[in-house]
Amino acid sequence: MATLRPLNGGARQRRPSASIPIHYDPADSRRCESHIRTLTKTFPRSDTLVERARRRKDAERSKRTIGKSIKATFWRAFDATQSWFVVSLVGKFQVASLRHSDFAPFAQLPLHSLPTGAIIGLDAAFMSIITVWLSDLKLGYCSQGWWLNRKFCCWEMSDSLEAAGECADWHSWTGFVGIQWLVYVTLAGFFAFTCAFIVKSFAPYAAGSGISEIKCILAGFVIQGFLSFATLSIKSIALVSPCPTLNPEKTPAVLTWIFSLSKPISIASGLSVGKEGPSVHVASAIGHTVASQFHRFKRSSAKMREIVTAASAAGVAVAFGSPIGGVLFSLEEMTINYPIKTLWRSFFCALVATVVLSAMNPFRTGKLVLFQVHFDRDWHFFELGFFILIGIFGGLYGAFVIKYNLQVAAFRKKHLVNHGISEAVFLAVLTAAVGFTNMFLRIDMNESLDILFRECEGGDYENLCQSWAQWRMVNSLLLATVLRTALVIISYGCKVPAGIFVPSMAVGATFGRMVGILVKALYRAHPTWAMFASCDPSKPCITPGTYAFLGAAAGLAGITRITVTVVVIMFELTGALTYILPTMIVVMVTKAVSDQFCKGGIADQMIRFNGYPFLENDDHAFNVSVSSVMRRDLVYLPASGMSLRQLKELLADTTYQGFPVVKSAKNLTILGDVARRDLNVAIEKAELSDIVDPDAQCIFALDLADGDESIDPELGGESPSLLSPLDNDEGAIDFTSFVNQTPLTVSPKQPLEFVMQLFQRMGPRAILIEREGHLTGLITVKDCLKVVLAHEAAHERNKDERTDDELEQTLEEVRLWFGETKGWIGNWVLGRKRGRGAGRGASRVRLPREVEEEEEEEEEVEERAGEGEGDDIGRKGTGMR
Repeated sequence: MATLRPLNGGARQRRPSASIPIHYDPADSRRCESHIRTLTKTFPRSDTLVERARRRKDAERSKRTIGKSIKATFWRAFDATQSWFVVSLVGKFQVASLRHSDFAPFAQLPLHSLPTGAIIGLDAAFMSIITVWLSDLKLGYCSQGWWLNRKFCCWEMSDSLEAAGECADWHSWTGFVGIQWLVYVTLAGFFAFTCAFIVKSFAPYAAGSGISEIKCILAGFVIQGFLSFATLSIKSIALVSPCPTLNPEKTPAVLTWIFSLSKPISIASGLSVGKEGPSVHVASAIGHTVASQFHRFKRSSAKMREIVTAASAAGVAVAFGSPIGGVLFSLEEMTINYPIKTLWRSFFCALVATVVLSAMNPFRTGKLVLFQVHFDRDWHFFELGFFILIGIFGGLYGAFVIKYNLQVAAFRKKHLVNHGISEAVFLAVLTAAVGFTNMFLRIDMNESLDILFRECEGGDYENLCQSWAQWRMVNSLLLATVLRTALVIISYGCKVPAGIFVPSMAVGATFGRMVGILVKALYRAHPTWAMFASCDPSKPCITPGTYAFLGAAAGLAGITRITVTVVVIMFELTGALTYILPTMIVVMVTKAVSDQFCKGGIADQMIRFNGYPFLENDDHAFNVSVSSVMRRDLVYLPASGMSLRQLKELLADTTYQGFPVVKSAKNLTILGDVARRDLNVAIEKAELSDIVDPDAQCIFALDLADGDESIDPELGGESPSLLSPLDNDEGAIDFTSFVNQTPLTVSPKQPLEFVMQLFQRMGPRAILIEREGHLTGLITVKDCLKVVLAHEAAHERNKDERTDDELEQTLEEVRLWFGETKGWIGNWVLGRKRGRGAGRGASRVRLPREVEEEEEEEEEVEERAGEGEGDDIGRKGTGMR
């Protein structure tokens, strides 16, 4: 029941105001109808309840048919271990994307002889090398080999000597700064053009992060093509054979290799985007692709979602080198319903991914990720105030970026839909032109995080740890924070594979390092202050790298609004138990501050912005019943009397994913429901027999006597449409085995919040509304979403009205307070002058009201005195005359 129609029922209620609760308004629902209507064909919903029932029937059938022999036991064990085998394959394929190894010997092998997983691993290793190499290519080249990046070219050099330009094998393109800047900007624009062109031409779904869409998929909605081979190829990992959406005869394998470079090229272009978000999309696509080769998962979307969930955990685990963090990310961010078996599979998939990544040692340093660090110093309690300051910044950053990025997304959706390539090139050129002048914007963000996280004893970079250059570094870090924030706002969402996790961490790290340098400078200037009493003079008291580390946690928590996952990820990056408490404090402060401005992270906000059919796990209070929201214009199937020809016409003319089954047109007693997919399967099986006539009757329930009951007038609404049955003597087709005889039903008086809980926890495609067993209506997730959108629209209107009223009231109070303060100050000054003139001072400061009363009394005395003097003068004048 995926197609939406305008609601016909429900009385219009008055507009909600600030003094009354917000109620459901059908007018708001109709205004939101056009916003949701476009999602009908794109996001059909799978029925979890039907799939579970089908799995139970299949299990019972297999027990009866297979038996208890040794062969049967083997096949049961094989069927049970398929999930673990698939997630282990997914983990191996995903970690291969991060390996820095020499793939040249494999280039001579015949590609058709390699297994699919090996091809994916080789292609991913190739992309990983290309990512680093292209990023360094903008700055120069290695004389030992054009294929070496700067780190491998200067492998024996320390980081400080490498940064100072002491590496003899690495050469810049030119010694002139202007020409070097031009080469840097030109290559950045070229990389962005290549990436955007590939994405727009072959796989539009490869653009963006993909986390919002995957959350909708895990919630039960189907997005055709989002996890397809083509999207997987363009996003970052491609098979060497051509994509299924392309013509193999016209698309050479070399072009497919080029397609696979979209994510590395987008990172190498210098755009303020990350690869961690797209890594989740890539991992999910790998899981979907591998699981699609097994019949067990191909026929069950519920089991497929379990594999996709486990794959998303592996994607985060590999991206951050955090296996437990990846599992928690899939639990806290990706899905609402999280069964225990899915938790185990996610844990196993992340474990395999991390073990293989550790064995491959991609950076040849023992690190799982480039910015993995280890802190061996403790923190002091006086630093908690500065940690809270970093947390406040993280919350403000998240709220600021989310708000203005949505505005940029709205502008992009309205004006730049057909200019994705030009936009990407412009943003890359702008980022390169501005970032070339700043040492922290010029290099790759992962490398920047590695530098900012270091303790000063771990190596210097561009005099970052030198006290004589601290103010220059503060200015550079502040500029990098401001510019990176602006670039993230305008870059996230452009038509290239783009994430926002690492850019947010980079913004927080630059701000945190700046705060750490300032605190260290304060300690050097005033080491005897009481707040520094706990510092040991023989050891460094302040470690700016830890401030950068906490700033990165604040930036990540501010943009995602996840808490436990961020703490665990940052702990696994450092391995320092002592910094768990500061990290928790920073993350909680960030969460508290950011929630004051808006609810939900960037992924949730993008779901709302794009209108994706996703019900959040929040407590709602709409104060409406199901009867005011349900749809009444239904198409249902009678228990008998419909011909096969009519049924096929019904399926051809509608897009509903399921149909209720009732006794007859006069008796709407609910007998069950049947899915569109099952009807198609049954019709295909029936048509295999030549004796089936097109006018054969379709039976959906047996041994049912049609009654003469009429429709209860209290059921309300228009009479649902019904296909007239045909009476003939042809053979019948039995569909009863495909009918779900226990559909999920609720009363029309049930509150809408209860129905939304059923959708979230049980995952049905639709819920039937019945009164005394008779079909009254039907409700789907999209019907609930219309109410949510209408509720949010009404809430925003009331919020704006309350804000305007509160602003006017606040301004009026400020004006009154300012006037009273001004009068009090003037009277106080005047009173002191009078006191000094009379040789006495004021014994105390009088309140403004006391001053006013005394002034009124003095004026009355003066008036009476003036009147008395006037009378005396008048009398004297009369006597003289």
